[in-house]
Amino acid sequence: MKKGFNNILKGTFLINENAPKSWRMILFVSVLAIVMIASSHSADKKVHHIARLNNEAKELRSAFVDGRTRLMELKKETVVELKMEKKGLAISEIPPTKIKVKSQK
Repeated sequence: MKKGFNNILKGTFLINENAPKSWRMILFVSVLAIVMIASSHSADKKVHHIARLNNEAKELRSAFVDGRTRLMELKKETVVELKMEKKGLAISEIPPTKIKVKSQK
């Protein structure tokens, strides 16, 4: 056990007669490590992108609700009446009447 550990520390396992097997294994493990790191970075980017999109969706939803609230306020009869008074228009005192047209056959 101690001899194997010393061989690893000294690096003699890389130059002995079984070295090609070791090199292939080291290369394989290195490629797997690179793939794992790249996958982890890709997943992190996606998580940050999703968080950014969720924040944007919340802001847009808030802006929509705010706009809808302002629209409902502007549609009230009293608000319309006040704005028309500023322009010089007033509500008619005489109620509207229906005009009936008789068709001539």
